[in-house]
Amino acid sequence: MKVDIWSDVRCPFCYIGKRKFEMALEKFAHKDEVEIEWHSFELDPNTVTRPELNATDYLATIKGQSREWAEEMNGYVSNVAAEVGLQFHLDHSVVANSFQAHRLIQYAKSHQLGDEIEEKLFIAYFTEGKNIDDKKVLAEIGAGVGLEITALEAMLDSEAFSDEVRLDEKAAQQIGITGVPFFIFDQKLAVSGAQPPETFLGAMEQAWGNVPAK
Repeated sequence: MKVDIWSDVRCPFCYIGKRKFEMALEKFAHKDEVEIEWHSFELDPNTVTRPELNATDYLATIKGQSREWAEEMNGYVSNVAAEVGLQFHLDHSVVANSFQAHRLIQYAKSHQLGDEIEEKLFIAYFTEGKNIDDKKVLAEIGAGVGLEITALEAMLDSEAFSDEVRLDEKAAQQIGITGVPFFIFDQKLAVSGAQPPETFLGAMEQAWGNVPAK
């Protein structure tokens, strides 16, 4: 069974949803027969990378709210993340466009390292406060999952895998995806959002029941 997941590494609930899905997968009887493919989705393609800007102030500005509101929202999200074992340090997150990170994801996918690179990029953004629009940072992250550094740096210095990012985003538009995370199970059943593990498990079991016997 294949699970397609549209996600953005700048999206906190995408990381939370990833962990909840993984919790469900561990309980799924056929987990070893599940193929996962990550797809690119930019929450805001027009985001300008501003590493000097405090992420809390940025949130308050784009939402037209007070800094206190932004701190409260970040605290809420961090608490939700902690419930599934994730450590968020949102005050240190770097305001960054995610397109280059998505090119890296597409490149890693071509080397069967999609899941590994997703996890490392989430950690870099939400926990370590790294700039995911910095090619040197991305090269270090990619090398950390086993990608060969010379070829990786050459890819990052080119426009390679830009088309793959755009194709994923076009597919999302055609499907009608307006928010992420978004999961499609075996091209039959869709689940939107960081749902409880029980919801993901139920979706997998339902989709598995529709898989023809081999």
